[in-house]
Amino acid sequence: MKASVIFDMDGTLFQTNKILELSLDETFCHLRLLNLWDADTPIDTYRKIMGVPLPTVWETLLPEHSNEIRKQTDIYFLENLVANIKSGNGALYQNVHEIFRFLKENDCDIFIASNGLTEYLQTIVTYYKLDKWVTETFSIQQIHTLNKGDLVKSIIDKYDIKTGAVVGDRISDINAAKDNGLVSIGCNFDFANETELAHADYIINDLNELQILIDKIDLDSGRISKI
Repeated sequence: MKASVIFDMDGTLFQTNKILELSLDETFCHLRLLNLWDADTPIDTYRKIMGVPLPTVWETLLPEHSNEIRKQTDIYFLENLVANIKSGNGALYQNVHEIFRFLKENDCDIFIASNGLTEYLQTIVTYYKLDKWVTETFSIQQIHTLNKGDLVKSIIDKYDIKTGAVVGDRISDINAAKDNGLVSIGCNFDFANETELAHADYIINDLNELQILIDKIDLDSGRISKI
């Protein structure tokens, strides 16, 4: 039985912080020019909610603004994120290519499931040539519930996945794994929260540590043997 590994994108594979502050500041400068914002860019607030769907982001950052303004802000922000990725301002976390190569050599299917929008995700996958390893990338935009567990379930259903793991840095990734009977592997990276990571089956500090864990997946039970 083939195992599958489903990765989150932001804060797991992609160092979003390298373009986040830049893109967010560009967006709020734009709002200031439109006389729709008169304070500092709320980067600290965004860091606290990193990983939630973008509609929730703008409800949090722009609580007094209309849905139409939030929608236009979201479009402008996405355009800046994509432009910054294509300009080389972002970066993958260390060992992404190495762990992807290892997984494929060990007959594991690789998927990406993210709260990011489709265009943003595809830009990262294309720019960093991840598509030579990744079977398919799934965006929260593809489902109606905005629930990461439902997104992971859509991958499981489409590819008839029986065993594997979800790798991510936030509680939504951990819960998505547990809700679907998969192993949860928490990434103790930039945006991780100790309280959230405590719920994961395993915690890693570097993606290369997955080599040890994946080698111990019990394909019959879908769990990883205790190390």
